[in-house]
Amino acid sequence: MTDQTAESIPIEKPVKPKGPLVYRQSIFTRVTHWVWVVALFFLLLSGLQIWNAHPALYIGEQSGFEFDNTILAIGAENTDQGVRGFTTIFGHKFDTTGVLGVSEARGRQNFIGFPAWATIPSTRDLATGRVVHFFFAWILVATLAIWLIASLANRHFWRDILLKPRDVAGLPKDLVAHATFRFHHGRSYTPLQKLSYFVVLVILFPLIILTGLTMSPGMNAAWPWLLDVFGGRQTARTIHFAVMVLLVLFFVVHIAMVLLAGPFNELRSMITGYYRTSPGTEPDAKETSK
Repeated sequence: MTDQTAESIPIEKPVKPKGPLVYRQSIFTRVTHWVWVVALFFLLLSGLQIWNAHPALYIGEQSGFEFDNTILAIGAENTDQGVRGFTTIFGHKFDTTGVLGVSEARGRQNFIGFPAWATIPSTRDLATGRVVHFFFAWILVATLAIWLIASLANRHFWRDILLKPRDVAGLPKDLVAHATFRFHHGRSYTPLQKLSYFVVLVILFPLIILTGLTMSPGMNAAWPWLLDVFGGRQTARTIHFAVMVLLVLFFVVHIAMVLLAGPFNELRSMITGYYRTSPGTEPDAKETSK
């Protein structure tokens, strides 16, 4: 009888302690974040549509005819096995049939740089691709300006983006913590987050905007110094493409970190502004006074 009574008593599992909810993301940070998500999606796919019109990159002021300054080229060639797609990087050629150079679209072979599913529009339409690209490029510029003004006004830039000496000193430890998936949910960004967002917002965004302007004949007439700064239109185009690749890599790592750190908490902070911190974090002053 005693054994049965003991067996019927439920064993309570220990409750994992939770840290307080803090208001971490301002309305400006949240709105600009989601506008950038949409803008960069259309910029990437329309940019690949434009790039497919001439799928090669060069270093210098011009593409060469009597000299070869190509660093990347995607195309198709006739071989003993039929038409194959090739990607050449710094003189090294790789067979990329099915993905780059030659891919399938609507049940037939498509001889194009990037496949149809990766471009906007999905058919060869350079004019529409340019319209879409330029529209969202100006959306990116305007949103970046709004974010910068708001972040300087509410000190978000100083508090969460600009690295301070203590952040630099804490980078190695934070890098190890992220690599081993030991995430600390604090009131502000970690040193590695600050470094990442600083690179994207202060370096990559302005760089991709300026190199894009350098490729515009109208801007070349208004700001001819851009050509000198970036070493010519072809070099600017190559830098523009390289920055796009870096932004895609950042996006992949960013999404992976969100999923590993707790997607519900991360999404809540970018929708409502409130973020669940680790135990031991001091709550907001207004919450303490209740």
